[in-house]
Amino acid sequence: MDLNIVWFILITVLFTGFFILEGFDYGVGMMMLCRPKNERSQFVRAIGPVWDGNEVWMITAGGATFAAFPHVYATMFSTFYLALFLMLLALIMRGVAFELRGKLKYADWINFWDFGIMFGSFVPALLWGVAVVNLLRGLPINYQMHFTGHFFDLLNPCALLGGVFFVLLFAFHGANFLLIKIADEGLLEDLRRKSLRLGIAALIAYVLFACIAAVETDILAKLSTVIFLGLSIGALIAGCAGAYAGNGCKAFLSSTLGIAFLTVGFFNALFPRLMVSSLSPEWSLNIYNAASTPHTLGLMTIAAAVFVPIVLCYQAWTYKVFKERVTPADVQGH
Repeated sequence: MDLNIVWFILITVLFTGFFILEGFDYGVGMMMLCRPKNERSQFVRAIGPVWDGNEVWMITAGGATFAAFPHVYATMFSTFYLALFLMLLALIMRGVAFELRGKLKYADWINFWDFGIMFGSFVPALLWGVAVVNLLRGLPINYQMHFTGHFFDLLNPCALLGGVFFVLLFAFHGANFLLIKIADEGLLEDLRRKSLRLGIAALIAYVLFACIAAVETDILAKLSTVIFLGLSIGALIAGCAGAYAGNGCKAFLSSTLGIAFLTVGFFNALFPRLMVSSLSPEWSLNIYNAASTPHTLGLMTIAAAVFVPIVLCYQAWTYKVFKERVTPADVQGH
């Protein structure tokens, strides 16, 4: 196995971790919609200690793409420039909201920053779905690896449905995370019902998306991809069953596996490509024509072997420290 494949696998792992961890962050943020202040405060407390650490996975995935496949990084950021700019604004607002929400006790102040958290969770979830689908569906990329289209090329029905699917999937995942973090039984019962509804809605969107994607992309061309996608659907069904039974741990583990199988299936369908050109298959960016030099990949592999385990251990320790459930008493006055 050459280093190009190794780094494709590593980037797959990083994006899988990102969608799992930041996915429930986004989901919890979206679950704050139309909730009373005390419940919103519990939701913020549930992800408060870990949300910024989860975002590191996105930064690391982007950095790894830049270092290992710089042509992909350049083409991708020019292609999704406006979408990424909107995502960045939403993430900035979300980060600021977490920090400033509790500085003043006025209701309007808290409501404003809670809206910032909701907005900063919904927009990235939607745009990530749109971006992921477009990478596989194909974009007008010419022989010079330049994007020749415009922003509205990204807003095709298939990609928009993928965005809606990601929103529902992350909301389902976030609801399941709250099932293992909230102590209030009354609130938990409501979250179980919401989780089940969101899970069913996500599965419906998944099926609709798969039907369109089967026509507009080659996502089902590989048997291995079909297996991964089948496993993800099975895991999401198990998550709905866990929510129905009131088993938060089963529901959260199942939605975690569902996202993991889905992400691996997507990258498996893409391999060895990284960005598909809709103009000509020969102009697609892949792990060889868009890669850094072997020397660079070798140095990066050594660095990753040293630092990735350290980051994983630190994040595991963080989750262990903040594993206790959140009670209404924990957020009194917030």
